Amino acid sequence: MFNELMRICTYFFCLLSTVLLAQTPVKCETIKGSDGRITYIGRTEVKNGAVSFDWTGTYLRVRFQGDLVSFKVSDTKRNHYNVWIDKDMGSTPDKILTVTGADTTIVIFGKEETRALSGMGKRAKPTVHQVTLQKRTEGEQGITTVHEFMTDGAFLQADLPKDRVIEFIGDSYTCGYGTEASNKERFSPETENQNLTYACMTARYFGAEQIVVAHSGMGIVRNYNGNLKDYYMPERYLQTFDMVRESRWEPGSCPVKPDITVIYLGTNDFSTRMQPAERVFVKSYIQLLREVKEFYGQEHPILCMVPKHDPLQEVYIRKAIDSSGLGNISLLPLSSTVHNETTDLGADGHPNGLGHTKIAYAVIPVLSTVTGWEMTGKTVK
Repeated sequence: MFNELMRICTYFFCLLSTVLLAQTPVKCETIKGSDGRITYIGRTEVKNGAVSFDWTGTYLRVRFQGDLVSFKVSDTKRNHYNVWIDKDMGSTPDKILTVTGADTTIVIFGKEETRALSGMGKRAKPTVHQVTLQKRTEGEQGITTVHEFMTDGAFLQADLPKDRVIEFIGDSYTCGYGTEASNKERFSPETENQNLTYACMTARYFGAEQIVVAHSGMGIVRNYNGNLKDYYMPERYLQTFDMVRESRWEPGSCPVKPDITVIYLGTNDFSTRMQPAERVFVKSYIQLLREVKEFYGQEHPILCMVPKHDPLQEVYIRKAIDSSGLGNISLLPLSSTVHNETTDLGADGHPNGLGHTKIAYAVIPVLSTVTGWEMTGKTVK
């Protein structure tokens, strides 16, 4: 009888403990996508507490103390994101996320990451972590809207923008078109990775942030194969969103300002064995140069890269610079041998990661001269 009474008492004690534990509030926090503790790098639009963007290479950093972080996100199509945990953006992310659909909740850091950091079967103490998400696909793949972030702990201030910032204006090369494909493959969004471009590698080398304004097929006055007539990069550069013509970018709305702008355009103007008239090309190129100067000031440095595909491009771009009446503009013609046409190529004849590494090695010394930023001797990756 006594044993039976003890068993019943023990049962009710356990039941009561379970109820009390269930009623104990769990420390957690939810913040809007526009919360000031989140750092965004790239062109974005803030509306009703949410943050939207579509330019390739746009990224964010969020810091939290806890064992879990997720975000509620929407996408007009389907985009892929590189994710780094507790480290700067490197050549290889910790994982890749796919964002699609409306109001989707995605776990960025959870049980898998906790176990990896603390050991299998162990529960990590709630510690401070920082997660970086970078859009690896371009605007044609859709607009992403970040609504909220949630954690089982608390959010902290993420790393603020670095002292150095580079803006890159370009086409498919700057987008990372086909960087992860073989030279026998056609393009697919899954093999596009802006993180493996000369732009991202150059920014990493100098410990800088990158702001990317790039769209595959875009030219100065002629797009690839003559597509989208009367709509070229000088027009697109003025937009908040890559894919929304009516969106007007106001540089004063963004606290992150570039120290230098790098322009890498012209390949599509000379595509499919055609070329634009010199007068028309020069006029449009000067228009883009003036737009950059109007955004950031007349002393803002610009580095104009000349694609390697047609020697006439250097003549056109040099004439645009010389006749623009603008100062502090430098020229970098790329040699036809800057990368090869076999093992350095990915999808559809575009550079793969190795090809982009070689381009970065050509860009870095010139950028160092123009900015005064020291060359460190680090490996480019």
